[in-house]
Amino acid sequence: MAQKQTKTVAIFGVNGFIGHHLLRRILDTTDWKVIGFDISETRIASDRHNKRFTFYKGDLTKDIKTIEKIVKAADTVLPLAGIATPQTYMVDPLKVFEVDFEANLPIVRLCAKYDKYLIWPSTSEVYGMSPDNIFNPETSPLVVGPIHRSRWIYSTAKQMMDRVIWAYGTHRKLRFTIFRPFNWTGIGLDDIDRKGKGSARVITQFLGNVLRGENLILVDAGMARRSFTYVDDCIDALMKIIENKNGIAYGKIYNIGNPYNNHSIKELADQIVQKAPNYRYFKDKIKKVQIVSKTAKQHYGEGYEDVNNRVPFIENTVADLDWTPKVDFPTMIDKTFMAYVELFDAAKKVPKKKGAYARK
Repeated sequence: MAQKQTKTVAIFGVNGFIGHHLLRRILDTTDWKVIGFDISETRIASDRHNKRFTFYKGDLTKDIKTIEKIVKAADTVLPLAGIATPQTYMVDPLKVFEVDFEANLPIVRLCAKYDKYLIWPSTSEVYGMSPDNIFNPETSPLVVGPIHRSRWIYSTAKQMMDRVIWAYGTHRKLRFTIFRPFNWTGIGLDDIDRKGKGSARVITQFLGNVLRGENLILVDAGMARRSFTYVDDCIDALMKIIENKNGIAYGKIYNIGNPYNNHSIKELADQIVQKAPNYRYFKDKIKKVQIVSKTAKQHYGEGYEDVNNRVPFIENTVADLDWTPKVDFPTMIDKTFMAYVELFDAAKKVPKKKGAYARK
């Protein structure tokens, strides 16, 4: 009887938000091997000793020989490195294009060349200002604003790669799956210590604001709605895609999001203000914080445009992958607070009280 082969998964951007959570899940729950590549290793230092994890430190835009070596050694490849902060779309749109599209294109081509299974992170932003109430990967139009609205360079760079990958699958027999994250949240989404407007995505931005005693800024009164999805649910879905039972995920596009957690940015800010007093490190600082509103032009400057609502169609994701999101909106926020408190405690070596789990 033939012995079952262990998967080897290559994760480019392994030190990023999705990358380090996925790495930990693979190492904790499977016998798979992981080859990681990133420009930094701050989030994965504790995993470097694991014999099933090999890490290469390098620059995605320069180290093509190392990148090719990694792709050749892997069965499954996830190019997760990218820029996904709206402020960067505004102030450095060329960097967004260079990283999100140009730097990842060689990986796509190498996967086609060496017959590797490619799992590509698209984005909910490809739907743009689609008129549909629920965004369906098979039927919803992808609508973006005029060229001078540079906010859309991220969306269009990702959409172009989606189309390139689809063409490789159709005409060059590339085995692929495309997944579209809908506002994934959790610890490590961005650097919580990074200062400056728009320097992080919204939940990390707000928590960092609280820690620094800064006001929470709502753009256009925070009326935009998002379908927030907790990272554990997201990694559950990704693990199913990597496992790919009976090849079910080949040639598919999956939205990975929680349509039941559809809330406004104002509601998110209100929840953070309400829950912050329950958590040390945050409870005293929140007393200094107010919720204020600015127009998009005041906050981001010219060239910004936003989407009023994003709700994912997930029926094919649920049916194919036997997956469903489980973490509701209030629990998501509590879990994120608790994870940061635990992180800060570990940095200070504060013992965790039994049963209290990082609460005040």
